[in-house]
Amino acid sequence: MAKSNNANVDQYLADLSHPRKAEIEELRKALLGASPGITEQVKWNAPSFCVNGDDRITMQLQPKDVVNLIFHLGAKKRDADAGPFEFDDPSGLIRWLAPGRGIVEFRDQDDLTEKLPAVVELADRWMKATAG
Repeated sequence: MAKSNNANVDQYLADLSHPRKAEIEELRKALLGASPGITEQVKWNAPSFCVNGDDRITMQLQPKDVVNLIFHLGAKKRDADAGPFEFDDPSGLIRWLAPGRGIVEFRDQDDLTEKLPAVVELADRWMKATAG
């Protein structure tokens, strides 16, 4: 698994008081190792994972009993010539909120453990699909 690559995220997590902090840290380490070139920063008051400097997967840590991942396309407007964004999720883990925006929920440590291998594979594919 990859090591952290952002001191601001390190400090944010060091200061974080969250009942599911161990799961947050485990998920962070797994995502940092999911795809070459992933960087991280704090966005929406949570760790966010970037490709080419653009946020693509962001943790949701509120309310306090929640650990979710939001898969998104970032803040930049997508090129209209690129057509609609499509992403295949063979795992069925992503609950789509809108085209190009989905969520993966983790109910507890057992749920995280069960889903983590598929989520790492999804994160790698998502970063590659949204790198343009």
